[in-house]
Amino acid sequence: MLYPSIDKLLTKIDSKYSLVSVAAKRARSMHNGGKPTKLENPVSLKCVGRALEEINADMLTYEIESD
Repeated sequence: MLYPSIDKLLTKIDSKYSLVSVAAKRARSMHNGGKPTKLENPVSLKCVGRALEEINADMLTYEIESD
């Protein structure tokens, strides 16, 4: 089973598209040597899973820019 679940993640970020965009950007950052995860004991070994865990823990958010 996927952890964290998609239902929990969609309470943090309003759409699946935004969720994928935020998680992918953070995962790329971790993979390319960016800031390591701040999670104490991450469940996932992969960058995408850790990015989703950060979203679930409210450590990662996004902001919509207005024109």
